[in-house]
Amino acid sequence: MEHLKFQDMGLSPEICQAVLDMGFEEATPIQSMAISVVKEGKDVIGQSQTGTGKTAAFGIPCLELVNPADRRVQALILCPTRELAIQVSEEFRKLLKYKEDIRVLPIYGGQPIDRQITALKKGAQVIIGTPGRVMDHMRRHTLKMDSVRMMVLDEADEMLDMGFREDIELILTKIPEDHQTLLFSATLSKEILDITRRFLKNPEFVKVVRKELTVPNIEQAYFDVKEKTKLDALTRIIDVYDPHLSMVFCNTKKRVDDVVELLQGRGYFAEGLHGDLKQPQRDKVMQKFRNGTIEILVATDVAARGIDVDDIDVVFNYDIPQDEEYYVHRIGRTGRAGKAGKAFTFCVGKEIYKLRDIMRYTNTKITQQKLPTLSDVVEMKTNLFLDKIKDTINEGHLTKYVNLVDQLMEEDFTPIDIAAALLKNHLSNDNVDELDVLDDINLGGTEHYGGSDDKMVRMFINAGKKNKVRAKDIVGAIANETGVPGKVLGAIDLFDDYTFIDVPKEYVQDVLTGMKNTKIKNKRVHIEIANRDKSKKK
Repeated sequence: MEHLKFQDMGLSPEICQAVLDMGFEEATPIQSMAISVVKEGKDVIGQSQTGTGKTAAFGIPCLELVNPADRRVQALILCPTRELAIQVSEEFRKLLKYKEDIRVLPIYGGQPIDRQITALKKGAQVIIGTPGRVMDHMRRHTLKMDSVRMMVLDEADEMLDMGFREDIELILTKIPEDHQTLLFSATLSKEILDITRRFLKNPEFVKVVRKELTVPNIEQAYFDVKEKTKLDALTRIIDVYDPHLSMVFCNTKKRVDDVVELLQGRGYFAEGLHGDLKQPQRDKVMQKFRNGTIEILVATDVAARGIDVDDIDVVFNYDIPQDEEYYVHRIGRTGRAGKAGKAFTFCVGKEIYKLRDIMRYTNTKITQQKLPTLSDVVEMKTNLFLDKIKDTINEGHLTKYVNLVDQLMEEDFTPIDIAAALLKNHLSNDNVDELDVLDDINLGGTEHYGGSDDKMVRMFINAGKKNKVRAKDIVGAIANETGVPGKVLGAIDLFDDYTFIDVPKEYVQDVLTGMKNTKIKNKRVHIEIANRDKSKKK
């Protein structure tokens, strides 16, 4: 099925712009097939799973067909649960960003009916509700059906499973005969086919055909994360696995730009790829990715189509895809040419339900993994460095350096001491010493520098009075970026070029992680545990 761009679907400029603002570059398969058919006024049976974009498949043409000048109810969408009714309502509101003359009203159980009655009296062209509450309003005559021109049964199979068949059939008999009916369902049971035969007129059948997943070499895992910690999770996993090339998939163009900026700010070689880039720009980015000038390519699904690079070690689903089929396309970027590959997905809260849909569709187990700790990162970097040393020894050509070691040995240094000093000098660049201090803190040690009591750790910030930084600016930045409550922070000592702040031990790691590459008063600041030298400045 060809994926159509929304600009090519004959939509009104307002709806088209709203969809583009939502970050979607082209229609999903169910949208590509259904929107034009619905706009033609035909009845439709749509078979597709949750997460395929079916809400917009009926929502976009529904809003296009509504007459804004008529304040009566013109479209009724039935949903099995209040949660889905709210979700559909929110989607409709996003689509109406540039159309203020169409009103959408959700009605469902658990919300005061008096408030709904008041809202109905004010007028709404689109009603989104659960069968029970819609029936309640019909009995009270607060919801009049004589002007309804479109009826949508969303997730019809689930509504029937919940025992709503009689309610649905009664509602359908109360609607004017000259109306359009759309039925969407993941499965087509005998009951659903009975309803379609009785109530739909020459329906057009729209079905998304699923492809089989065959990617045996790909290790698939997911990480349970919070939205604000996604970037830290991404960089930590990259540091541990150290992939030669990796792809990071996002759902929107804006997200791609944001992730690229943050990765570049942390020193990673990353570039973005999305629909706003002209072809010469796309070619330039892809050339850099192929030759290894950039190691991380951040892309939308649309922009990544057609990419043919064999050496991608890891694919990250920074956002869970809107369509299960996109998941298959994404992870298929790795594990090519018989090589093993890894696909990691970040899952936030209720997105676990989307992930389960993907597992059912792909018939694959996606296992949960724990995020690597900072100690894991250090251990991995250390092991990689030691492997490099072994390779260097095996390659030979060390005469020049052996002579330098001999010179140090003449000064009574042992070979072990010399090797250990060289390792320390290299590995300390990866903040091993800082992590050693952190380990002391996490293990309940009392070593800290300048704190007012043994529960606080003194931290150093490379910004001060000359940067017009005030104490409240620092507290605000820490609270906003890390979620650490401002009231738990201790003494703040401001100097011209730097600042010391006391932070409770349990929040030190949050501050170190959350404040990376943060700006205070337009200055990009660095925060670290104060060492003895810095504390002496005080």
